[in-house]
Order: sequence, then C-alpha cells, then structure tokens
Amino acid sequence: MKLKQIERVKKISKADFISQYVKNQIPVVVEELTEDWPAYHKWKLSYINEIAGNSIVPLYDDRPVNHEDGFNEAHTTMKMSDYIHLLESKPTNYRIFLYNLMKEVPLLKEDFLWPDIGLNLVKQMPMLFFGGENARVFMHYDIDYSNILHFHFHGEKQCMLFAPDQSKYMYKVPHALISREDIDFDNPDYEKFPALKNAQGFITNLKHGEMLYMPEGYWHYMKYLTPGFSMSLRAFPKNITNLSKAFYNVFIMRYFDIMMRKFKGQKWIDYKNEKAIRNTNENLQKTS
Repeated sequence: MKLKQIERVKKISKADFISQYVKNQIPVVVEELTEDWPAYHKWKLSYINEIAGNSIVPLYDDRPVNHEDGFNEAHTTMKMSDYIHLLESKPTNYRIFLYNLMKEVPLLKEDFLWPDIGLNLVKQMPMLFFGGENARVFMHYDIDYSNILHFHFHGEKQCMLFAPDQSKYMYKVPHALISREDIDFDNPDYEKFPALKNAQGFITNLKHGEMLYMPEGYWHYMKYLTPGFSMSLRAFPKNITNLSKAFYNVFIMRYFDIMMRKFKGQKWIDYKNEKAIRNTNENLQKTS
C-alpha cells in the first residue's frame, strides 16, 4: 500500500478548514484545537474511572462477524472501573465502540466545547471509543457517511485512512461497511490480497488532544498504541450522493443484511466474504 502522512496544522480558521479540507474532502490533523478545553487537562483514564466507574459499558473484541450477532451488538459488558483496570494492567482486545457515555454521565459534556469550525455538528451524537494497547478497529467506513472530527485523549493511536475511490482495492464485503476481516492492514499479505498493492491512503499517529478530520465515507483503520480513548463529533454529509448512500445504508442495507443472516446463517457471511475476493479481483483485472 502507498501511504502518506496526513497533513498537520497547529490551528486553523473556519474559512481555511472549509476551503482547504472539507470542500476538497482531504483529511487533516489539527494539533491544538482542544487546548482551551477542560478535557485537555482532565480527560485521562483515571478521571473517567472517577466519574463513570460504576457505569456498565458494552465491549467489543476482534472476533470475526458471526451470523448470530446483531448489527453492532456488543460481545460482553463490564463495569467501567473494571474495564479501565484491565486497560491499565495489560494489552486487551476489548474496546468500547460508539458508546454515548455522556448520556450516562452528563458531567462530561461540560469538559469540551463544540468547535466553531464550519460544520453543522450533530449535538445529540458525541460518541466515545476506548481501547487497550494494540487493540485494533477493523477497516470500515461509517454507515452515515458523516464528516467526522475525531479527538484522541490519554496516549496515542495510529489512524489509517483511504478515500472512497479506493474501495475497489479494499476487498469490501458486499451489503456491509467493512473490508475482509482476515486482512492484516499492519502487514498485508499481498499474495492473498494483491489489489491492496494499488491502494493509496493516509496515515498518522494521534496524540493527546489532537483532532483528526475524516471526510465523508472515508475508510479508516485504528490501532491503539497505548491504552486511551477518543471522542467523535459528526456532521451529516454535504454531498447529496453520499446523503443518499447514507439513507440506503441505514434504512435498507442494514435490514436486508440482518434478514439474510437470519434466513441463511453462516452461509450468508461466507458468501459475502468470497464475493469480496471475486469482486475485487475482477476490478483489478479491469484496471490492469
């Protein structure tokens, strides 16, 4: 794969952010956007444990998709204090994914400021994500094609992005938002997945307080280099085509996939994985 470092700026004006990055759909890291937030000084795992330790949180690991699993259904639950102890004691694959902890702990809302950066952010959807050392978030894109502001706290994580036009190389699973889960994006097997050699993407390491802008429909793969957590703020897609794709994903594709899992079971999952290989190889032959 051909990966280049994501552009970085210390600070940026609303006009420059929109004209240079949102309109061109190019990712960027803004390093100092959160320095005037209380969260910049407070948001560490110890603070989360202090104010939310008694909350029961949903956890996900890196097991392959199974036909018996519901859409984004948690693999287990745990008390937040026990989970943070696990994060701090040893590497773990367990992650908190798309969890509105702020609904459970409204005090957290006082710790950050809604950035005036030119995006109409959805105020009801600040989501938190937690992971332990070496925990990985499989390659995927978001169901709603949102523009995403992704803030990281406590530690460091690596982010790998690919624009939507790279989907033809990503071994995308049909009727899903993911690439094949047996691809190791840290060390791709190019003999098994030759199309990945043509994929052109972006990479960066996010440190405490930094914000990554992810444009509409971008593929992303995350790896926690240390225990830590992130917050995503999102704005609905501006592109009308992406808005229609989001509508299809949310109201049609998701329910079609659930129905097929119910009626065909694991055969449906296996079929989709095989189809991902065939579709990508056919596209590769057309472009070669």
